[in-house]
Amino acid sequence: MSPSGRVKAEVKQRQYRGVIENDDSEPDLFVARDPPPRALTRLTPLVRRLVAPNASPFTFNGTCAYIVGEGAVAIVDPGPDDDAHLKAILAAVERERVETILVTHTHRDHSPGAKRLAAATGARVVGAAPFAPAGDGTDGPDSAHDRDYSPDAVLADGERLQGQGFSIETVATPGHCSNHLCFALLEENALFSGDHVMAWSTSVVAPPDGSMRAYMASLEKLRGRAEAVYWPGHGGPVVEPQRYLRALIHHRRQREASILAALKHGPQTIPALVAKVYVGLNPDLTRAAGLSTLAHLEDLGERGLVVAETEDGGEARYSLD
Repeated sequence: MSPSGRVKAEVKQRQYRGVIENDDSEPDLFVARDPPPRALTRLTPLVRRLVAPNASPFTFNGTCAYIVGEGAVAIVDPGPDDDAHLKAILAAVERERVETILVTHTHRDHSPGAKRLAAATGARVVGAAPFAPAGDGTDGPDSAHDRDYSPDAVLADGERLQGQGFSIETVATPGHCSNHLCFALLEENALFSGDHVMAWSTSVVAPPDGSMRAYMASLEKLRGRAEAVYWPGHGGPVVEPQRYLRALIHHRRQREASILAALKHGPQTIPALVAKVYVGLNPDLTRAAGLSTLAHLEDLGERGLVVAETEDGGEARYSLD
């Protein structure tokens, strides 16, 4: 059976339903919402998956760590610094040699496990650049980054890594955060998509490090590639990536149009816009929706469509330019 056939077999029971998002829900995206099993799972001849025990509204049922290859392997996104998860990874590769640890980005549900895994295996840590905050990075969305991450090498867009029986190409995809990378597995026409594209949810784009303009450009970048399946950082596979990318782009443009329509009624604060645009939002996701709204407003401002005004240190109010 081909790799794509195995993917289809894994998700043959899926039902297409409206997406659950990190920031809202939208019925026009049709994706598989079933959580993947946490146990070690063979996905294709070259890929195995373990899911970390860090379920949350932002991580689905946990962060996916991928073991690539046989005998001499690479591990993509070792996940959080969690004793049980580290033990499970080491057990999965007990009779193998871990040569490389690849990190898609430095959010704390993806990269902190790299340090202890490298110490236990002697593997090199490569991939995303260390996080460089605009401010001190100690609060707000920037505090979600792993400040202890220190890779042996930072991979550039298009850079390739040769493993035993597999090849990986780096694809820079900033947007969710500025240092986000995806990794293409060339032998199986697959992409480890991190948090950039996920089947269970859209990605939170949280300024100041997250950028809606960069995120949209990175989605368009993937539309020019030919991978047949994406293995994301959370949830199950994206099995029709080109169709799904079109839906994601359409969804974001609809959100942008809704924000502009709301601003036609006069200046608005971000909480007021969230209340108007995200109807029926889960209250637990209000902050994430506000961050995504801010990312849209920043993009609209850069394009000369929206201006922000703040009086006497109060909350910013946004209006059409």
